[in-house]
Amino acid sequence: MGKVFDRRQFLRAASLTALVSIAPHARAQTTPEVRALAYLAQEVPAWSAENRCFSCHNNGDAARALYAAHRLGWRVPRQALSDTTDWLAQPSQWESNRGDPQFSDKKLARLQFAAALAEALEAGWLNDRAALGQAASLLVKDQQPDGSWQVDAEASIGSPVTYGAALATATARRVLAGLPDAQLQKAAARADAWLLAAPLLSVLDAAAILTALGPDRSEKRRECLAFIRSAQSSDGGWGPRAHAPPEPFDTAMVLLALANLRGAPETASLIDRGRAWLVGSQLPSGGWPGTTRPPGGQSYAQHISTTGWATLALLRTAGRPPAR
Repeated sequence: MGKVFDRRQFLRAASLTALVSIAPHARAQTTPEVRALAYLAQEVPAWSAENRCFSCHNNGDAARALYAAHRLGWRVPRQALSDTTDWLAQPSQWESNRGDPQFSDKKLARLQFAAALAEALEAGWLNDRAALGQAASLLVKDQQPDGSWQVDAEASIGSPVTYGAALATATARRVLAGLPDAQLQKAAARADAWLLAAPLLSVLDAAAILTALGPDRSEKRRECLAFIRSAQSSDGGWGPRAHAPPEPFDTAMVLLALANLRGAPETASLIDRGRAWLVGSQLPSGGWPGTTRPPGGQSYAQHISTTGWATLALLRTAGRPPAR
């Protein structure tokens, strides 16, 4: 994941609103998606350039948002992802990533890099699917006997830098989807069984499970939707639990889950109000305040991963992108 460096220290000491000067073309197009993409296009390559290693937050979560934007028709500068793409294409090198072990979590890194690799392939940025098979094989080694993935067993509620069991399992399940290897498909089936049986202890659990299982699991889908509906705040966003203040990360996760069901009449109002809250919480820089547990902390890693998820949520719930 890399070491702490001056960029993070700067974010702790200075206002995020002064972090970046958005490019002139982005200022002219003031949609929240364009501002977010302009910000990430600078932050994603900055980490490896300054630290000579790859961050699972910059080159994982945040890069995945840029790949998805390209797939959905938004303009993404090729130079913003060139180093990341080369890195993701070599899963065998991920374990030897440089960085301070104090701030590195290999399980989380494998998940985030593998998810970004899957998105890069889907977006046509890479063509070698053998790399995805290698990444999936790395992930399966981390699967628990009960079928789940656990990044931080001590975290009662997942966050952008701990994921939580539901999001970690849903993320790994998406990477395994469609890969023909029999052992990988057995791992996917165990993940499905765990997700179907998992209790809904937080908004993140409900959102992650709803995203992973899709519309064909009607009973579990109704349970997740009811949980999400009851937990939406009067402001329109979602916090980690019902009656908790809204957070960008939790709101983004719900929007991503609901985007898969956007045609359903019961989700339209939830999406519109949640999206309005997320847009309203965007910083002038184009990013979002990092969601921390407990709230109110300052962390560059939390900030950049939160921004990646929030950008994905806006992209998935946006209208048509501007012409390239």
